[in-house]
Amino acid sequence: MLATVLSSTIVGLDGRVIRVEVDVAPGLPGFTIVGLADAALQEARERTRGAIRNAGFSHPPRRITVNLAPAELRKAGASLDLAIAIGILLGSEQVRARDGRLALIGELSLGGDVRAVPGILPMVAALCRRGIGRVIVPDETVAEARLVDEIEVVGVASLEAAVDAIRRRPRRVAKPLPPRLELAGTPTPTRIGARGPALSDADLTGEVPDLAEVRGQLEARRALEVALAGGHGLLLTGPPGSGKTLLARTIPGLLPPLDDAEALAATIVASVAGEGPIDRLRRRAPVRAPHHTLSYAAMVGGGPHLSPGEVTLADHGVLFLDELPEFSRDVLEALRQPLEDGHVSIARVGRATRFPARFQLVAAMNPCPCGMTGDPE
Repeated sequence: MLATVLSSTIVGLDGRVIRVEVDVAPGLPGFTIVGLADAALQEARERTRGAIRNAGFSHPPRRITVNLAPAELRKAGASLDLAIAIGILLGSEQVRARDGRLALIGELSLGGDVRAVPGILPMVAALCRRGIGRVIVPDETVAEARLVDEIEVVGVASLEAAVDAIRRRPRRVAKPLPPRLELAGTPTPTRIGARGPALSDADLTGEVPDLAEVRGQLEARRALEVALAGGHGLLLTGPPGSGKTLLARTIPGLLPPLDDAEALAATIVASVAGEGPIDRLRRRAPVRAPHHTLSYAAMVGGGPHLSPGEVTLADHGVLFLDELPEFSRDVLEALRQPLEDGHVSIARVGRATRFPARFQLVAAMNPCPCGMTGDPE
């Protein structure tokens, strides 16, 4: 029997709806996944087999074929585990669904637990744009998923709970979102983030040193204020112990809160990067301070799954490079495109994406290798 459910995966910073087709047919027992699945998805065969058995269901001794459509899109990660398992249960007629358009996101453990995956916000938004009325997600990510309005979000902690959820009739019908979430500074639909809790002063201040705590360095303090107010780059040069790093640590408290479009973009980046838990739009401008030993890929992004790098994690915020001369030449040269264009383009075998990278660069360095140039002693 053929069963079809919907799920979603991440491509760059965007969610893509995936149609999971599961065919449970008579024949020699086997389990095949087709549709350009990566190694993590190929391993879903063992995870779903163990989860189904340990959840009290029977893994059918038949020929199981799972097709992930669209076939030309490379799929990565474990976000499709839950959809594959439910498809097997539907195809083997162990479960019947009340809703004909099922959408499920989550990773499965061998014991049947549903685990969180990064990128829930853009994945749920992609399903909502498709007109899906209800989505089942891991319990840990319910607050993040509910930042997307016009879709019913059901949190589950196990495969058994997911089966109970699909047996219930959905409560509401979704209204589709615009074609895609805009990551630029354009107006953003108010239905994104409207469910999030109210913003408090503590969310914007937190444990951040105040500029008033810095004694002396009047010219450096003034330069920092002017640079942040105008969005200019800033280079702090001075001997060790002169307060360069302390001044940089006050930056988060000097930046204004992000507007709706910027907060949405920052929240999507944090979601894809797995910086949870997320229960509201992130209004504080990000400030990133990577170590000088980081690699080229860690700075601009990349890797097997095309993950965002530091320049994207600092989007709409500040990238602080302490000990600037210690960074490798390749890493510093990689900053040229994002500083000029506000984005970084990454291409790998069979895949390409573009990450936003509109950040303000602040750097600090010693005047010489020993750091004591100009010291009278």
